[in-house]
Amino acid sequence: MRNLWLLYLVIPSVLGQTANISESLLWGAYRPNLYFGLRPQIPQSLLTGLIWFGTQDYRSISKARHACDQGDGLNGYTWTTYDARDGGVQVIKDGPNNVLITTELLKVSGGSHGGSWAARVKGEPIDPSLPSRISTIFYMGLEGFGGVDMETEENEKGITGPVVYTGNSMELDEFTIRIVDGPDNHAVTTGPHAASFVDRMGKTHVAGFRIPPGTIWQAKEHILQSIIKHASDLIQPYQTPGMTPPDPSWLLQLSDEIYSGSNLHAVQKFFDGPFQFDIFFESKSAKQKLDAGTLDEGIKGLVESFNERFDEVFPVPKTYQTSNLESLKNFSRAITSNLIGGIGYFYGTSIVDRSFAYEWDQDDETTQEETGKDGEKGAKLTEPRALLTATPSRSFFPRGFYWDEGFHLLHIGEWDNDLSLAILKDWVDLIDDDGWVAREQILGEEARSKVPAQFQTQVPTFANPPTLTMAVTAFINRLKNSEQEPSDQELGLNFGIDPDQVPMGEDFPKSATIRTRYLEDQQLAVSYLRSIYKPLKRHYDWFRRTQRGQIKQYGRKARSRTEAYRWRGRSKEHVLTSGMDDYPRGPPHAGELHLDLISWMAFFTRTMRDIADFVGETDDAAAFIEIEKAILDNIDDLHWSEENKMYCDVNVNDEDESYHVCDKGYLSLFPLLLELLPSSSPHVGHILDLLRDPQHLWSPYGIRSLSVSHPEFGQGENYWKGPIWVQMNYLTLKALYNTYAAQEGPYQQKAREIYSELRKNIIDNVHKEYERTGYVWEQYDAVTGEGRRSHPFTGWTSLLTLIISEKY
Repeated sequence: MRNLWLLYLVIPSVLGQTANISESLLWGAYRPNLYFGLRPQIPQSLLTGLIWFGTQDYRSISKARHACDQGDGLNGYTWTTYDARDGGVQVIKDGPNNVLITTELLKVSGGSHGGSWAARVKGEPIDPSLPSRISTIFYMGLEGFGGVDMETEENEKGITGPVVYTGNSMELDEFTIRIVDGPDNHAVTTGPHAASFVDRMGKTHVAGFRIPPGTIWQAKEHILQSIIKHASDLIQPYQTPGMTPPDPSWLLQLSDEIYSGSNLHAVQKFFDGPFQFDIFFESKSAKQKLDAGTLDEGIKGLVESFNERFDEVFPVPKTYQTSNLESLKNFSRAITSNLIGGIGYFYGTSIVDRSFAYEWDQDDETTQEETGKDGEKGAKLTEPRALLTATPSRSFFPRGFYWDEGFHLLHIGEWDNDLSLAILKDWVDLIDDDGWVAREQILGEEARSKVPAQFQTQVPTFANPPTLTMAVTAFINRLKNSEQEPSDQELGLNFGIDPDQVPMGEDFPKSATIRTRYLEDQQLAVSYLRSIYKPLKRHYDWFRRTQRGQIKQYGRKARSRTEAYRWRGRSKEHVLTSGMDDYPRGPPHAGELHLDLISWMAFFTRTMRDIADFVGETDDAAAFIEIEKAILDNIDDLHWSEENKMYCDVNVNDEDESYHVCDKGYLSLFPLLLELLPSSSPHVGHILDLLRDPQHLWSPYGIRSLSVSHPEFGQGENYWKGPIWVQMNYLTLKALYNTYAAQEGPYQQKAREIYSELRKNIIDNVHKEYERTGYVWEQYDAVTGEGRRSHPFTGWTSLLTLIISEKY
């Protein structure tokens, strides 16, 4: 393997993916679909994962834990501390197996290949009075050039002591991985037939597999099949009816066979009661040896530093009244840690169909130009792409979602500005030459394995709410605020040191400077905004071209003859592209207009104007001002229903006459949610009345998605027909806090009262449900406030931290 490695050194890297990645962000828990999976931001590289199962009986191996799954019935799994640059601590409560597992990750800087890391896996019984017998399997697999070899001498009876591997890859260079037992581990050693297995008890068992390239993500299946095959051979002598079989931990073992050229290695341990083992990844270029003391001191310092910084960045205002302040703080730390611990790195192909269109979309000339481009028909695989992205739900939605990401980045940006910009840049880089980006990023076979077949194909005329613009606006606001204070550079605190090379020293973890370089360096910030301006403008033009609605065809009166919009890609029952899937709309029609989309376009235009101003595109900025005014005029001209005193969608009846579709709910609030209305607008008063009315949207747990008095409330799949969504409540609170409760106007006092009450309602309920269930949820019941659907949903539900600390 060493000679082969010399050959790799002279092959130019075709990946080039790590050049612009901060070394402090190269490694991480970037396999969020797993309970504990590590990888670097390198398309084909080293992947690791953790599998465990109970050995109290033989059936438990069929319920082995690996990928996050709501069906596992865990009582919770939570990063109580996590920072993308330093590591963190995760607590997993596996009630069915009576074990509380803690995973700790510590990233250690040094060298020239992304540094080293250390991880600790430890467990203890949840109920000490009951058995807690667990087998853990740590695996590592290498995709692409390079290899991993076991240096420890093989033994068919198992290994006593550390297990050591050496490996190399093009980007990681040479490295060592060591798996070391803790001091007080115990295995099952008594029971029927113990004498026959004494020479394998309490030892570490290993296996090496040669599996096809691109299938390391299926490691669990390969490993468990090997264990079951090995056990089925060993159990044959004990098949006599009435005979008590040996303890499962003596048979459900890896074979201790390492195939030559293995690209997947597994290390299995067995425990009875409390346990601990450490994994050390040491980059050769770092020239440092890690040990248990590294983790002991490092994790302690990490947690203390994290908590101290968290209280500074996300304080609980003294004005907020709560009977359990410490519990609320722990909750806020956990949901932030879970959001950041849910960031994944994905690489692979997508499935795109450029020829698909619904019948009501095919009638539109603009859409016809976009579909079937270059004669492509049917679904096709794209070229592989890479994406760093926060994921909404590790168990149910472990992939990138455009609609969700903008909200994620609001939160991440407050904690780590530069990390949020790295994620945003990856998304902007996905914008194609036409200006389109898929609303779901299902990159590669592993990601597709979690998605029903009917949702895997993306269509280049389908949009999603352009929430990435919220992240851009938030960055510009942070940048403006930072200009009011002297930077570290201006204070002479940086001394020209590359932040990525700042030594850990006594100030562990690294200083905040590494998270705020783009706020402290004006030139760097402007350069970044310029790098995203053109693709974002292309994306903006794509929205205006492909999602254009019709005005003159149906005799509609509006000050602008061009600014009207409708979502393409809707079905008769759903408008998935809007993000509010089953929210009531009128029947599909080429002439319908959607209030939420025109509101998003006003916000998008405002963002483009802000970027244009910042990078000196004065002509563009002037054009955006004119477009924004035209859109705002048309929101009133086309979508305000004086009869219903609310903003509404617009549709066309059988006589080709235009009419308002007025379903009271989140849709009705959009011009206020996105702060498009001046505080003096009389429409603000009507919207606040609707919002605060318990016969419609108001509940003790947050704002409902659909009026409780609506005939479709709670009907059908009941996804957006009543349930409470945190991100929409966040937008409501943000609008009230920044604009309608802050600015003088006829509704200021009402806005202040609603803000205070709504904020307490949403905080108290989500916190209560977290304490009751161990999870934050995708949505909350409109009648009882109970958590519903996907869990943990540590995407935009984690906005509770911003709501608690009033970071809008």
